[in-house]
Amino acid sequence: MKSFLILSLFILIGTCSTPKYTTKIQNIKDSITLKDSLLVIKYANTITSQELKIHLYEFASEEFEGRKVGEPGQKLASNFLKSYYQNENIKSPFGGVNYYQEIPQSFFSNGIKSTENVLAYIEGSDKKNEIIIISAHLDHLGINNKGEINRGADDDGSGTVALMEMAQAFKKAKENGHGPRRSILFLHLTAEETGKQGSDFYTRHPVFPLKNTVCNLNIDMIGRVDDAHKNNKDYIYLIGSDRLSKELHYVSEKVNNAYFNINLDYKFNSENDSNRYYTRSDHYNFALKGVPVIFYFNGEHNDYHKPSDTPDKIDYPLLEKRTKLIFATTWQIANQEKRLVSDADNEFLK
Repeated sequence: MKSFLILSLFILIGTCSTPKYTTKIQNIKDSITLKDSLLVIKYANTITSQELKIHLYEFASEEFEGRKVGEPGQKLASNFLKSYYQNENIKSPFGGVNYYQEIPQSFFSNGIKSTENVLAYIEGSDKKNEIIIISAHLDHLGINNKGEINRGADDDGSGTVALMEMAQAFKKAKENGHGPRRSILFLHLTAEETGKQGSDFYTRHPVFPLKNTVCNLNIDMIGRVDDAHKNNKDYIYLIGSDRLSKELHYVSEKVNNAYFNINLDYKFNSENDSNRYYTRSDHYNFALKGVPVIFYFNGEHNDYHKPSDTPDKIDYPLLEKRTKLIFATTWQIANQEKRLVSDADNEFLK
């Protein structure tokens, strides 16, 4: 009888505690009010598969020789990005013509030469000291021992051109008087393929204080379809969205449900994921510093880290839709009244 009473007490406690947590989560969901719906769609529609394709065929061309860190092809890729932002009149956070965060050779080992992160910046209005970072890595694997160029169209040319198009869309909005309230940093990271070293350098030497960094939305491979989704390609894997900020997770879901209805697949977000994708791209260095993150990823495919990862295999309409999702998510975070917070600071979870 005593054992039965104790068991009943545990069941009662569990029954009472579950709705309480459910209520907290519902309160977070209810606190999210979508901003500027018509404007979101208007400027998201300036992101086109045609422009993404033009940019990617150049960025993943033979001329850039696989963009190996510190080598001439990677330098050409960095200059390509700098020239794009200058031509679009999208400023550098450093001011003037310097778009590079230089990383000295002494930061690396194994003979890696000096390199650079490439940064572009759209300043916010009344909340400009709060920074949203959208990132993608610009480097790839270079030329293999057979003389074949690893073009890296999906890895991570797809993320790179997504940043370019989003920056242009936010710039157009600002020119028309609809600029973001919070500032947005478009961060093209180097040396991801050598161990996330470009993001490691940035988080050690942030251009803006990490305490002012609202979140990092990191894009690494969003132009292809993996084997698991061949029959339903309207998906994207999200990793890390709820690890540090439930609010970020539910903002992401609410934006998607309102505008796109993409299948947000959380398969690889499991802490038991054997692939350990959460630790394998640049967002992880931000997460280690307590910055909420989302990692956008289409999964691996047969051309992953091979010379056959070429721009003709990219699904450009799908790349466009995924880019629009990230753009709209950024718009919401940049313009909602209260700053997005981590779980530790969320009043609804206390």
